[in-house]
Amino acid sequence: MARLTLRRPIICGLLLLLMVLAITLFAYPVAARLHTNTGHQSRSLSFQTRTLQEMVRSHQLASTVQVLDSQQPSVIIQFPLFPSGVKKAFPNATGVVTIVQGNPAVSLFDTVTVDVQNMPPDITFTIFFIEKAIKPFGHVQYVADLHTRDDGSGDVTFQTITLVAFAADATAPGTSQDQSGSASGTQLEHLGMWFSSLQDAQKVLSDNTLKGTPFDGGNPPLHAGPQAMTDGQTDPVF
Repeated sequence: MARLTLRRPIICGLLLLLMVLAITLFAYPVAARLHTNTGHQSRSLSFQTRTLQEMVRSHQLASTVQVLDSQQPSVIIQFPLFPSGVKKAFPNATGVVTIVQGNPAVSLFDTVTVDVQNMPPDITFTIFFIEKAIKPFGHVQYVADLHTRDDGSGDVTFQTITLVAFAADATAPGTSQDQSGSASGTQLEHLGMWFSSLQDAQKVLSDNTLKGTPFDGGNPPLHAGPQAMTDGQTDPVF
């Protein structure tokens, strides 16, 4: 009887532990799906053609942003790039950025195409999402490279989270506002292009006094040359 008496609490404890594990394994994926679905639903409601057009009118998005006709659930926006560092040597340089929203039901990834004309030929540029369009640029995120052809034209297409892009600092977490509402970190709502190489910029622009942009480490700590193109807007472009 003593052994039976001892076994009962042990068996009951094991059963209780199994129940807790079963509940945890069931509840976690359900909660994760609910969180993901909530994010997708919020994005779907925030980024619609009519909503974005109203954002342009109310200056929540820059006046240079065009919301193109598209079939739901797709949303397509475009905005121009303007020469900054290359303006003196290449005053006719132009650029256009096209962002196609990913299907909010299945993905937060967007498709971004950057197309430039009349730029320095056969040069690699780095593309960044940036907090501010002009100095000081604030928080930045490197997203792609673009290499121009012999005629100064070039294009690149890449996929990444764009319409809700942000930079978070885990040492000082916080929230901010973007077009979809409360969001993490600092919103990256502008786009700029930099010379990938400081030496390329000095040669192409015939100016050995140009300085690089210290986006990250190295010796010397110059990840990029000077900025070449920017959206140039105070209001967000995405």
